[in-house]
Amino acid sequence: MMLILLHTIGLQLNLKIPSVFFYASTRMILAAMTTLFITILLGPKFIKKLYELKTGQSIRVEDCPVLAELHQNKKDTPTMGGILILASMLIAMLLWMDLSSSYTLILAITTIWLGLIGGTDDFLKMKHKNSKGLSARRKMVFQTIFALLLSLYLLCPFVTNSVASDDVFAPPVAKEYIQNGKNSSSKTLDTQAMMSRYYLPFFKGPVVVLSGIGLLVAGVITWFTVTGASNAVNLTDGLDGLAAGCIVMVSFVLGLVAFLSNHADIARYLNILYLEGSGEIAVYLFALAGASLGFLWYNGYPAKVFMGDIGSLSLGGVLGVSAVLLRKEILFALIGGIFVAEALSVILQVGSYKLRNRKRIFLCAPLHHHFEYKGWPEMKVVMRFWIIGFILAMIGLASLKFQ
Repeated sequence: MMLILLHTIGLQLNLKIPSVFFYASTRMILAAMTTLFITILLGPKFIKKLYELKTGQSIRVEDCPVLAELHQNKKDTPTMGGILILASMLIAMLLWMDLSSSYTLILAITTIWLGLIGGTDDFLKMKHKNSKGLSARRKMVFQTIFALLLSLYLLCPFVTNSVASDDVFAPPVAKEYIQNGKNSSSKTLDTQAMMSRYYLPFFKGPVVVLSGIGLLVAGVITWFTVTGASNAVNLTDGLDGLAAGCIVMVSFVLGLVAFLSNHADIARYLNILYLEGSGEIAVYLFALAGASLGFLWYNGYPAKVFMGDIGSLSLGGVLGVSAVLLRKEILFALIGGIFVAEALSVILQVGSYKLRNRKRIFLCAPLHHHFEYKGWPEMKVVMRFWIIGFILAMIGLASLKFQ
C-alpha cells in the first residue's frame, strides 16, 4: 500500500522516488523497524488496557500441581498480548508489502485465520475463569481446515489452474537450477511440481520428488508442518520470553532464506530454488522478528504480558506456512529444534502415560517445565533454550553454504 502511494505521489508531483524503497532488502528492514517500534511504543498502554479487562493468565495444575507454586506470581499477568504482535505485523504488511502477491495473501490469511482460533480460545478462558477455552479437538479441526485449503491451492491442478490467470492470486512458481559439471541449466516448475519436491539441509537438489498418488503424502506433510508448527510454538509459550526469543531467531533465518531465494544468481550459487516474489515472505518474516523482539521488551522475565494462544498459534502457523512455501520444511525443523523438542516431549509424555500404566518419562511436560521441576531457575531454562536455538539457527544458515 505504501509502495503504491509513494509511486502515485511521485508520478503526480513529478518526483523521483528512490528505487531503494522498492528493494526487498530495504522493505525487510523497514518492516522490522515498524513492528519493533509499534510494539515497544504502544506496549505500556496496551498492557494497561489488558489489566483493565482482567485477562489474567490461568495456571495449569491438573497434571503438574507444582506449577501452581512455581508460577504463583504469574496468575494476574495479562494475556492476549499477541493482539499487539499481529496488529503490528498486519500494519507492516499494508505499508511495505506487495498486496497483489500470492505470498502476501497467503500469509495474511494465515495470520487472521489462526489468530481468530487462538483469540477465541483466549476469550473463552477470560470470560469463564474456570474454562479451558476451545477444546484441543476443535482447535485441531479449524487448523486442519486451513491446512487442507492451503494444500488444495498448492497441490491440486484444478484449483491452481482456475486461478492461474488471476493476477491477484496467481499461484507461485519456481525455477530449479541443475548443475552438470561446469555447466548449469534451469527448469521452470509450476506450483504442483514445486510443492512435490523436498530438500534436506546440506544436500544439493531434492531428495524426494512426489508424483501421482504421492501428492496425497505431500498434502499430509503440508498439514503436519502447518498444524505442527502452530501447536509446537503454543506449547513452547510457557516461560517468560521463551517462545518470543525462539521466534525471533527462527523467523530471521527463514526470512534470510526467503530473501536469498528471491535472487536468481544467489539461488543458483547456493543450489536452492529460485522463487520469484519470495521477497514478500522475507519482508513478513522480518516484520515477525521485529514484532517478537519488541514484544520481548515486556515479555522478558519477569513478564508484564503474555502473548496467549492468539499469538502463539498464529505465529507458529506463519512460520510453518513460510517453510512450506519456501520448500524448507526440514530446515525449519532443524532451526526450530526447540519447538520440535517441546512438542515431542508432550507426545512422548502422553503416550507413555496411556501405554505404560500412567508412567511418565518427564517430571512435567512440555520440556521446559521438566527442568523447572529439577530445580532450574526459570531464567536459566529460558537462556539455555535460547542458546540451543541460536546454535541450531547458525547450523541452519551454514547448511545453505555447505551443500
